[in-house]
Amino acid sequence: MAISSMTTTTHNPITIEEENVAKRLWVKSHSESIHSLYTPFVISLASGNLMLHTFRHYIAQDVHFLKCFAQAYELAEERADDDVDAKVSIGELRQSVLDELQMHASFCQEWGFDASKQTPPNSATIKYTDLLLATASGKIEGLKSPEKITTPFEKTKVVAYTISAMVPCMRLYAFIGQNLQSLVDINGNSHPYKKWIDTYSCQAFQAAALQTEDLLDKLSITLTGEELDIMQKLYHQAMKLEKEFFLAQTISQQTVVPLSNEHNHVTIFSDYDLTCTVVDSCTVLADIAMATSPNSGQNLPENQSQSTNMSLTKLKTTWDALVKQYAEEDEHLMESMLVSQKVEKFDYEGLQRVLEQLSDFEKRANTRVIESKILSGLNIDDIKRTGQHVVLQEGCIDFFKSVTKTQNLDASVHVVSYCWCGDLIRSAFESEGIDNLQLHANEFIYEDRLSTGEIMRKVESPLDKLQVFNNVLKEHDRCDQTNITVYIGDSVGDLLCLVEADIGIVIGSSSSLRKLGDHFGVSFVPLWLGLVMKQRGHVEGSGFSWNRQSGVVYTVSSWTEVHSLVVGS
Repeated sequence: MAISSMTTTTHNPITIEEENVAKRLWVKSHSESIHSLYTPFVISLASGNLMLHTFRHYIAQDVHFLKCFAQAYELAEERADDDVDAKVSIGELRQSVLDELQMHASFCQEWGFDASKQTPPNSATIKYTDLLLATASGKIEGLKSPEKITTPFEKTKVVAYTISAMVPCMRLYAFIGQNLQSLVDINGNSHPYKKWIDTYSCQAFQAAALQTEDLLDKLSITLTGEELDIMQKLYHQAMKLEKEFFLAQTISQQTVVPLSNEHNHVTIFSDYDLTCTVVDSCTVLADIAMATSPNSGQNLPENQSQSTNMSLTKLKTTWDALVKQYAEEDEHLMESMLVSQKVEKFDYEGLQRVLEQLSDFEKRANTRVIESKILSGLNIDDIKRTGQHVVLQEGCIDFFKSVTKTQNLDASVHVVSYCWCGDLIRSAFESEGIDNLQLHANEFIYEDRLSTGEIMRKVESPLDKLQVFNNVLKEHDRCDQTNITVYIGDSVGDLLCLVEADIGIVIGSSSSLRKLGDHFGVSFVPLWLGLVMKQRGHVEGSGFSWNRQSGVVYTVSSWTEVHSLVVGS
């Protein structure tokens, strides 16, 4: 790997000011909210081709749930006698639930059936309603028995716990409603479930969701740290049950997610630096060299020795010069690749031609790194030890574990990287218990466990990555329609593979990738929207087709979206 990541936008984990409890809890529930949005039920509902009998069954389950919700609000309202503001707010929220039930009743009236009588609650509905009613009744671990909850403070605590188990539903429905409304806006009044979508995307419901969060914040002010932990546990438990509620909706039609439902084999390809990691590996390796230089001033652990003979000053000067030269040449090269006229439709050949220039540039940069000897003398033990502590993107490890260990998923996983040192990557994954993926990267050459400064150059350019991609498909003889390829990347070096794969996924927001792709007619489509459109155009009985070199690349904000696509929730 050259120093390409020095000019690539990094993808920082989600951070947020600790303004309030509700917002923090929602951010921590990011994966559950994304998984819920990507469930077969929600994707089919969003597409408008959800079968009517499935929607009827969902409405029936939701009626059971909403009746329990109203009951929980009623119990909370009774306990809030000593907090007038909370009592009023809870009463308003209870009324909004009753309004929801009226909407559901209008659906049922159209179809001529009583949802609550004809359809019993399923296990997912029961789990959530049991949690709500137990919490609202004061049956909470760590509290007195319900009949002994008599003081205003104890009552307020139960109300806070009850609301914490209800906010996830309100916030998640508001989130899903907003996402679905964007599709209704595109297609006007033709969406068959527009009335349902309007209910959960309208300003009144969004305001009700905010009202529950404001109430939770106010009720949590007097709670101790231990009590806040209980509240957080209830919130997270409720969010998981809400996700299970959507997953439990019976789908009898073909759905675009997860991929494992439709395809006998899935071949996963992923870049490593800034796709899987938070920091690029070339910087990590340079840091090892500087930390183990003779005059670094570091107090090294007993099992770590000085590995390089180059002084710290010389290392820093050499590294800074390499980074500066790379950045300047990369900027100039990007400008030269965009001098041609922007195309109106996808031009694969043109994209490939300009990326040949990038290939030559990356190889020259690698040669400079080798000749500098900056990587000479690094101990393989230090490299592996450092690899165990490389910070990976949130959700990345969960995805790879799921793909490699899900029994009903036949998948092969390949990491394709410019990284100079494959040992660093292997150590990062093996430390997380992932040892069955196939790595395609450069390798250090060692003598007596110390790097010579030379690199076994295997993957240096976009063309090299594409060659790996094509070789894997030929080797596995997986070119029939039952196999589907997914490539996940973040930078210009991934572009050819992204458009060659059945499904190319960009994670992060590299401006250079967007510019170059857009210049050659690549369309960047949010993954969730692309899946909904694919579901919408689906004809029952036929498979979901994905076309290579279509010029469409999908974008995601997190690994959770990739997880939802491939493995499901």
